[in-house]
Amino acid sequence: MLRIGITGLAGFMGTHLFNRLSLEPELFSLIPFEDSFFQDPAILNSWIKKCNVVVHMAALNRHNQPDEIYNTNISLVKQLISSLEATDSKPHLLFSSSTQEERNNPYGRSKLEGRKMLEEWAEKVGAPFTGLIIPNVFGPFGNPYYNSVIATFSHQLTHGEEPKIDVDGLLKLIYINELTEVFRSCILEKRVDRDYKVPHTSENKVSEILALLEGFKSNYLEKGMIPQLKSDFERNIFNTFRSYIDIPLHYPVSLKEHIDERGSFVETMRLGIGGQVSFSTTHPGITRGNHFHTRKIERFVVVKGKAVIQLRRIGTKEVIEYRVSGKDPSFVDMPVWYTHNIKNVGEEDLYTLFWINELYDPDDPDTFFEKV
Repeated sequence: MLRIGITGLAGFMGTHLFNRLSLEPELFSLIPFEDSFFQDPAILNSWIKKCNVVVHMAALNRHNQPDEIYNTNISLVKQLISSLEATDSKPHLLFSSSTQEERNNPYGRSKLEGRKMLEEWAEKVGAPFTGLIIPNVFGPFGNPYYNSVIATFSHQLTHGEEPKIDVDGLLKLIYINELTEVFRSCILEKRVDRDYKVPHTSENKVSEILALLEGFKSNYLEKGMIPQLKSDFERNIFNTFRSYIDIPLHYPVSLKEHIDERGSFVETMRLGIGGQVSFSTTHPGITRGNHFHTRKIERFVVVKGKAVIQLRRIGTKEVIEYRVSGKDPSFVDMPVWYTHNIKNVGEEDLYTLFWINELYDPDDPDTFFEKV
């Protein structure tokens, strides 16, 4: 069993890597880490001894005092090496570096020097070492004004702010799910590579990305329309954008009901994309779901009966709850990495429409069970 410890576990990349590896408990045992471990050598040593794989992701990349970035990151590397030496540990060590190594800035210098220090330690003791030089990373739940311009723009567009382009540069990007697959492969292969340049998966100008996000705001956030997504990149950008919507305030989104002598008519969704529409009946007291997706886009619409829809982001405890009814038609969309369910809380059968953006593939269902 691979016992994996990830420093910087609470950060953007650390959280996603932990969640991805957690999907395969038969392969990986995740050893919890807290930033405070670096403040107590005894605790850090105890943690190190439990791991046969260590992924060092803890780092500072923004600060109003540039020297603090360099000093903090180098200090973390030194503390990690001291703990490895004190415990005579030789785990497979993976280091998360950045293409900013090429730039003469405090963050880039700290990453380059930190990678060299860890490489020297690994060579001295005979431990496997992988130094990953990573391009710009984007994905759901990144911190705006910190992790990426895509996080910043998405936050601004979903919170009534106006994005501004300072430099319309060309960005070489990798989606966080793609990056976690790179780490997974390196861990399983026990890859030894001191300067593995992780290839980017897309290349776009800042203005092109902003135009795409503005389209999502107009069509999806304001009109409820699932946009046409022409590539994996556009789907990934869309799922990133959706993660910045204030979910408790945004849902459920009311639908317009047309009533005449024949009965009623409700348009449940407008699509610029394909997918699969399903219909279900659910008996009183029964709960469906309790699973999450890492890439799929899904919409629930109750057309008859009363239901409670619950969502919870993986790795958190807060449960978001919506009470919906066929008498007040509305929809709730399921964000990626949120486990969700729907329960019939009425006295009659519940009728629900489900739409999902891709056909079900039993060999790649992208459906992981976890109770809300």
